[in-house]
Amino acid sequence: MRAMILAAGLGYRMRPLTLKIPKPMLPIAGKPVLQHHIERLAKVGVRELIINTHWLAHTIEDYFKTGETFGVSIMWSRESHLLDTGGAVVAALPALGADPFLLLNGDIWTDYPLERLVENGLGNHIDAHLVLVENPEDKLTGDFSMSRRKVTLLNTDVSLGHTFAGLSLWRPEIFAKFKADDKPFPLKNILNHSVKLERVTGELYMGNWCDIGDLSRYKRLLTQT
Repeated sequence: MRAMILAAGLGYRMRPLTLKIPKPMLPIAGKPVLQHHIERLAKVGVRELIINTHWLAHTIEDYFKTGETFGVSIMWSRESHLLDTGGAVVAALPALGADPFLLLNGDIWTDYPLERLVENGLGNHIDAHLVLVENPEDKLTGDFSMSRRKVTLLNTDVSLGHTFAGLSLWRPEIFAKFKADDKPFPLKNILNHSVKLERVTGELYMGNWCDIGDLSRYKRLLTQT
């Protein structure tokens, strides 16, 4: 199984730290957060990685190089301009192969057991599997609802839903109809159709998870690790 890590963001809300350091390279417990992801993937046997870059791309690429030092093989997908999460995957699709792949946000911190996604895979007629978490304090409305493990579109009149954790498993073929035409678009543009067809499963993870979205969250995380 291959994995793609999204690491191209500008990190505006983390400035001034991210003026010279891309957000995935900010240290946690003595290592860049991206290194933690790479090492955890290698530990569960996922060693073919695709990582997209944009802001201060050379800083990330020069540190990890081919990935050999970290027990993996890295293919870089450098974006001349940001393609958003959906566009990033479409641009990297030739490198992702024909089998289901893991997709991770490079700016999260979690103890979710990645081997669960690797071992469980995707069921028949399922396009994607999402890891969801309870909504953090600063995000009252979630991204999706869930019923009997099937992910459903959020209806704010009925449910506050759950937040997408930035961890997921995907079939590459559902991206094939989208063109790599350098127009940015989010994963939700791809996901919504499959959700309506009841082809997306989910799970609610109650363990440790943090979206390193701004300075206050990052500083709080540093005190906890």
